[in-house]
Amino acid sequence: MMQHNLQRMLLNGDEAVAHAAMAAGVALGTGYPGTPSTEILEAFAALGGPAEWAPNEKVALEVALGAAFAGARALVTMKHVGLNVAADPLFTATHTGVSGALVLVVCDDPGMASSQNEQDSRRYAAAAGAPMLEPADAQEAYDYFLAAIRLSTRGQMPVLLRMTTRVCHTQSVVVCAPCDLPPAVPHFKRNRAARVMIPSHARPAHRALRAKLADVQAWAETSDLNQQFEGGDQLGIIANGVAALHAREAAPQARVLKLGVTYPLPIEMMRAFAAQVARCIVIEEGDPVLVEACRMAGIAVEGKAEMYRFGELNVARVARIIAGDTTPEAALAKGKAPQLCHGCPHRNVFELLRDLDCIVAGDIGCYSLGVLPPFEAMDTCVCMGASIGVGLGLRQVLPAPEARRVVSVIGDSTFFHSGITGLASMVYNPPPTGHLVIVLDNGTTAMTGLQEHPGTGVTLRAATTTKIAIEAVARALGIADVRVLDMITEKERLAPVVKEMLASGTLGVLVTRRPCLLALKKATRGGG
Repeated sequence: MMQHNLQRMLLNGDEAVAHAAMAAGVALGTGYPGTPSTEILEAFAALGGPAEWAPNEKVALEVALGAAFAGARALVTMKHVGLNVAADPLFTATHTGVSGALVLVVCDDPGMASSQNEQDSRRYAAAAGAPMLEPADAQEAYDYFLAAIRLSTRGQMPVLLRMTTRVCHTQSVVVCAPCDLPPAVPHFKRNRAARVMIPSHARPAHRALRAKLADVQAWAETSDLNQQFEGGDQLGIIANGVAALHAREAAPQARVLKLGVTYPLPIEMMRAFAAQVARCIVIEEGDPVLVEACRMAGIAVEGKAEMYRFGELNVARVARIIAGDTTPEAALAKGKAPQLCHGCPHRNVFELLRDLDCIVAGDIGCYSLGVLPPFEAMDTCVCMGASIGVGLGLRQVLPAPEARRVVSVIGDSTFFHSGITGLASMVYNPPPTGHLVIVLDNGTTAMTGLQEHPGTGVTLRAATTTKIAIEAVARALGIADVRVLDMITEKERLAPVVKEMLASGTLGVLVTRRPCLLALKKATRGGG
């Protein structure tokens, strides 16, 4: 493993976490690519770390949990909507605890730069009972990851490290200090009462979890991850993450309590801070999590107006919040709308579905751009893998003439992420009119930066592995009509094949295949 010294490096938050993982001796890093979290595992692998892409976030967390059960230090990464997929194991992992250390880095996307919603992952910390730390810049991303490893090791529990787009992608100078923990030595020690969550084990585990969280809260009250910055006694600001940096710049005269531990909150520290100032205001991106916690504890604080709940904060917006300015904000400058690459052969699919006036249940990924001009050939897009389930629901209830127009469109990486279970439901509960699923296979996870997946035959670390064929999976599930078209050499067959499959009234899967041009360029450069 790479040995860190006190060298100064220019890193973004994602890269800083990767360097910290190396310093901490993380034995396994897992995750699923999703902006703004993707670069963490890519950087970790580039540094020589043992990293792997999982088919989805649930599997990633389960793999990391297994490593942590064995006494190793594990890292799992995902974006905020990925935490929804991983919630099932997370809510029980806080009860089972770990033998080594497990840090889940979740990267939120205020303003939805590349996401379908603006959820606030701080809600998950309280709901699941997982301690949460929040860095404000790349240096803190490094330091807080090491702190999370220490906390997880000491408490034998998973710890959440929450970052946001601004922290993930903004560069700053980072001093990479070595980890002060002794190396972890993986070893399996049987503890069925802690690891097998049948009800008789889970009941005492829940009580043990709450006791652990009480200990963490006591630690948070004096932790140096929560910092106080001196100022006048008229205005005090309680803030977290990058919002605290904006607040210090917007109101340099104010006292600031910058929270690095946001669950469990250091309530008594917050109470004492608020008592020192004539006016105390909370500055936070997203949901009013801190405001609600303060008011539930009887701490008199002001929150932001509802209009500031949406999008990222910046210095100007924070100044408006402090001033109580609720006049309309200037509209954000409109950038160029994203679009499918002009050379992408899969554009033909959307052109055809548009011309056939199909009802298209779409999915996450670059193919979600099929909703935009010139195609305007997508009618729904909810979450990873939803295209198949939504399409089936439409088929089951629409009048037959409309039902026969319904098509589910999904990408290859999304198919492996969560499309297979939808396909199983299609076979198990076939609609009366049948159904057509089109898998647009470009051989990569394109939207997040051309990452590998189980259908590529290549791992994150560029090793050759088993390549899973989408068409073989479909046939194994019992779908008789499975076809594959090359979108360059067989593109003239696309229209007659789609029309035939729609008219058949049976279940069908059509794989339209042609590698992404950008992925081919990456491979040519030796990048995968």
